Amino acid sequence: MKRRTLSTAAAFTAAAALLLTACGGGDDSSTDSDEIAGAGRQSEQSSKSAEPGAPQEDKPDGVDLALPKDINLVFDWDRPEDKNEAAAMDDAANFFRAIYRGVDKRTAKEAGVVAYATGEGLRYAQTQVNAWIDGGWTATGTLRHYDATTRSAGDGTSVEVAFCADSGKFFGKEVKTGKVLTTKPSIEDFDYYKIIMVKVPTSDALWRASKVFVETKAAKCQ
Repeated sequence: MKRRTLSTAAAFTAAAALLLTACGGGDDSSTDSDEIAGAGRQSEQSSKSAEPGAPQEDKPDGVDLALPKDINLVFDWDRPEDKNEAAAMDDAANFFRAIYRGVDKRTAKEAGVVAYATGEGLRYAQTQVNAWIDGGWTATGTLRHYDATTRSAGDGTSVEVAFCADSGKFFGKEVKTGKVLTTKPSIEDFDYYKIIMVKVPTSDALWRASKVFVETKAAKCQ
């Protein structure tokens, strides 16, 4: 089995594939402007590298998002001016950090996964982690996220964070042997995500992924 991106890691198991379908994985025809009722402005983010794999300073107390040096998550985007959209974008990045920390620690019950996900988003995250674990793989390399946009709901309680991901330099690695499972560059390296982030009522800063929509083989991300 060769390297897979986060979105296509679900193909490793039947259960994961079913969850991807339930969460809107594959062609993202159902996630247009109607996804967030009363959405406000959409802010286009210019490219700017964030520190790879670094947790945000406003992360929940006791949640460690640190990753090993060979798992390099790059978020090549600028934070929007809107406070809620910026916080939602930060925690969308933390959601992905938490998933790969779960992959590294070999548990879908990793604290960060629970902290930064809820509902369908939590089921998605746990299924992704379990797919890697069941296959006997961890991750290695650089996974780049870029071309991000944000869109707010009218009531300010949810934000859609959309972005591209390039996994051309991101690979699976067999836990037992350490063998890196490389592939040749292809359209399969590109995915387009829409993450619906919801504000936690008891926190001014914490947002959680509630839904995950994935368009695989995304030509618009090349």
